[in-house]
Amino acid sequence: MQKLLQLPVNAVNMVKSVQGVAQGQEEALSPVLTPDSGPQNWYNAVQPEELRHLRSGGTGGGGEGSEDRPGLEEGLTSVQSQPLRHDDLKEMLDSNKDSLKLEAMKRIVAVKLYSPLCECVCSDVCFLSQVKKLVYVYLVRYAEEQQDLALLSISTFQRGLKDPNQLIRASALRVLSSIRVTIIVPIMMLAIKEAASDMSPYVRKTAAHAIPKLHSLDPEQKDQLIEVIEKLLADKTTLVAGSVVMAFEEVCPDRIDLIHKNYRKLCNLLIDVEEWGQVVIINMLTRYARTQFLNPNINESLLEESSEKAFYASDDEEDEDKKAEAATLAKRKPYVMDPDHRLLLRNTKPLLQSRNAAVVMAVAQLYFHLAPKAEVGIIAKALGMFEPYLKSFYIRSTDPTQIKILKLEVLTNLANETNISTILREFQTYIKSMDKDFVAASIQAIGRCATNIGEVRDTCLNGLVQLLSNRDELVVAESVVVIKKLLQMQPEQHSDIIKHMAKLIDNIQVPMARASILWLIGEYCEHVPKIAPDVLRNMAKTFTNEEDIVKLQIINLAAKLYLTNSKQTKLLTQYVLNLAKYDQNYDIRDRARFIRQLIVPTDKSGALSKYAKKLFLALKPAPVLQSTFKDRDHFQLGSLSHLLNAKAAGYQELPDWPESAPDPSVRNVEIPDWSKCTSRKDRKEKKTEKPFYSDSEGESGPTESADSDSGSGSESASASDESGSGSESEESREETESEDEEEDEEKEKKRKKRLDKTKAKKPAEESAERCANHTSHQINTIAPSGSIKMYELLHRITGEGLAVEYCFSRQPFSPDPNMVAVQIQFTNNTNSETKNLHIEEPRLQSGMRIREFTEIDVLAAGESVTVVMGIDFCDSTQAANFQLCTHTRKFFVSIQPPVGELMTPVFLTENDFKKEQGKLMGMNEISEKLMLGEKCVNEHVIVERVTATANLSRVPCGSEKECRFAGKTVSSGCLVLVTVPTKEGGGAQLTVNCEKMLIGTLLVKDIMQALSQ
Repeated sequence: MQKLLQLPVNAVNMVKSVQGVAQGQEEALSPVLTPDSGPQNWYNAVQPEELRHLRSGGTGGGGEGSEDRPGLEEGLTSVQSQPLRHDDLKEMLDSNKDSLKLEAMKRIVAVKLYSPLCECVCSDVCFLSQVKKLVYVYLVRYAEEQQDLALLSISTFQRGLKDPNQLIRASALRVLSSIRVTIIVPIMMLAIKEAASDMSPYVRKTAAHAIPKLHSLDPEQKDQLIEVIEKLLADKTTLVAGSVVMAFEEVCPDRIDLIHKNYRKLCNLLIDVEEWGQVVIINMLTRYARTQFLNPNINESLLEESSEKAFYASDDEEDEDKKAEAATLAKRKPYVMDPDHRLLLRNTKPLLQSRNAAVVMAVAQLYFHLAPKAEVGIIAKALGMFEPYLKSFYIRSTDPTQIKILKLEVLTNLANETNISTILREFQTYIKSMDKDFVAASIQAIGRCATNIGEVRDTCLNGLVQLLSNRDELVVAESVVVIKKLLQMQPEQHSDIIKHMAKLIDNIQVPMARASILWLIGEYCEHVPKIAPDVLRNMAKTFTNEEDIVKLQIINLAAKLYLTNSKQTKLLTQYVLNLAKYDQNYDIRDRARFIRQLIVPTDKSGALSKYAKKLFLALKPAPVLQSTFKDRDHFQLGSLSHLLNAKAAGYQELPDWPESAPDPSVRNVEIPDWSKCTSRKDRKEKKTEKPFYSDSEGESGPTESADSDSGSGSESASASDESGSGSESEESREETESEDEEEDEEKEKKRKKRLDKTKAKKPAEESAERCANHTSHQINTIAPSGSIKMYELLHRITGEGLAVEYCFSRQPFSPDPNMVAVQIQFTNNTNSETKNLHIEEPRLQSGMRIREFTEIDVLAAGESVTVVMGIDFCDSTQAANFQLCTHTRKFFVSIQPPVGELMTPVFLTENDFKKEQGKLMGMNEISEKLMLGEKCVNEHVIVERVTATANLSRVPCGSEKECRFAGKTVSSGCLVLVTVPTKEGGGAQLTVNCEKMLIGTLLVKDIMQALSQ
């Protein structure tokens, strides 16, 4: 910074003037620091020449600037062609200016530099939030590669977990979970537990993402992680649902007991979860449903079995079978779909309209595995309906290989006598493709068409034979294999094709194709008696140079020719067997010994040699050309294992349907106690409150909650009401509710009688009573403490003799307990009367309310009068503006409350204080260190100053070095908890826990100022 200050003023101005001209040139010539996407404006904050001058120190004196200007311009021009290097970035990171650090981090992240600069980044984390975000992005990418350096910033991450910014907290947790070092496992576990209770859904989502990382690092933490998963599963926020289910699938997929209480909630939230979360939840619920519900097609399977028995049974057995079936059906109750099963099918059906193909596929597999056959039609139709749209499945060159093969499969299945000529012409063009796998699949598709449609078999064979002259060995090899399978169906009609293939064997070099041709010639040697021996003679010459698979077929060909034409091939067979006897491959040597003993009878030969012809020349069944997608039903539809037709790592088997229905009550959640409401009207308000995620039947509870554990009862209860319609539990619940209503009516009548005897209470006062009754720990308002400060509202000079002062009396405002009581004192300093004192034209912020005092008719000269008015500041420190009017004048005045006067004290026990404080962590906790003032020598002074600053009450505490205070905001009733533990040397730690962050921040500032004086 000192070097930058030493630069001459004219030199700095020169840099700025040249900067705009050379901006584009510098970016274009900076290969190290310019991202691939092109120049961007934010790259221009610091130019290379500024850093060069910062490093060299510049020149001193302002008078020399005009003489050195030409040289300076030349230097700037030459420097601009040099891009920023690692040294420049290190210098920017080490700078005291946050703007330089921010610019350096932007460039580092943009060009993905890591190894030379990782140490600088890890050791220097700025307090600027933008720099913090970029540092965390950088460390998430390279924490696993540079673990030792990332450990340097552990303390910074821990501080970041307490940052007021939710993005910083989430990024800190993400980086911490990316460091794969077992020594920090306890720190990671503690951070995940705290983040799981965070107020921000985004931070809780990040905690769910961190759970599988910690589990893979240390599987012994599984039990503790399951507790966190159980807590997060109760979260009603859509942002968290998908992530926590993914963590559940990774850590404990077998713990379906964790899903019971949350099943209905997940079904109802599913429509609003982000798309990839929907895929995970649907797959999990598919497995869950297979274990908890009965097979919806069970009756159809029984009917099929009974019809088969009736068809195959004899007359004598029919009576016995009918009796057994009658007994079985009598024992088995008629199938009735579980309401929860129906809830899952109904709530997933709208997702078939999703823009995400993975979501649509997930719903399709769910219906395929769970829905009754009558409803599967919404996701699957007969393939014949696509025949008019045949051209839609034609393959494009831009399609990936997997899509091409799937389209080939569809075209092959749609082929029939009417469209086969069109499809074959299309297949013929596919063979010219450069994609080898696609070409092989096309040739196999031609073979399948020839197998399924006999009329085109000859056409397909002729076309495949023409492919044998193709220059591409892969095309020839695949054609030979398919022709071999087709010829086995009618070999006697296609001897010409066998002869043609025998002539091509010298030109074909692919081992599989050569082996297939040799097998065909040997299998049908009787159809080509003149060509087969000649082929064997040629193959015997090249036997030693052939591949093993070809050598085995040469031996088989020799054995078959020996058995059918021994005169011409006896010596050739012996020669081939002698060559195979000394081959390097033991399979070939064993095959040669076995065949020699089998076909050449000797004294030592056994009885098996008599059956040599039956063994070698037996009729073999024609192969069936089947689809590669057949027989995959044992894998879950849409899974990777289903695609590969092989069990992939991490695949979970789809459970079988249970024989008997499990207990459905495990999905019921405790019904909330309505008796806590003071009136029937209040309970009705709660009952009729519509949650966000519900249909007309009210299936779910509130969507989001700061505390994921709270409110789950009402949500699950409403879901159970929907799912259990017509059940006994619902009827009994309705009866008890009707009885409660009658009791409440009687209580309401008695209450009205009492109100008739005394003055009627206002509606606002009744709502205050309800709020007090609903508080979990019976928070009672107590008398205020501390001194009362007077504020000037209208000076006597400005008011022309009328002086007005006000104070916050810290007493409840009886007409409306949600308002702050403001005591106003009027003093008439004139010699005449002041009449008609009242308020007009209040100008209030949104949500604020004011209750005016009764008009003062006459204020005599020299007298004073005190009135009380109520203001609902809506838990903000915004001023309430209004006009104070007399019979002659109007004065514009405003009342702005200190944050401490927006509260009313409450009484909490020590245990209640700790419990409430535990709920207000993360973003709701603000902690600052301070040095106590010289007069804050004892506990009494600290208590006096805190209560003077804020309208709080003292909470009992077992520690002598710690003071605790509690209160609640007047307007909304949010708890405010203050803790002041003192330390040796006059230090202290001030902690404020409040759901409203703004109030907490302002209160910390005011209390720190009071204690520091």
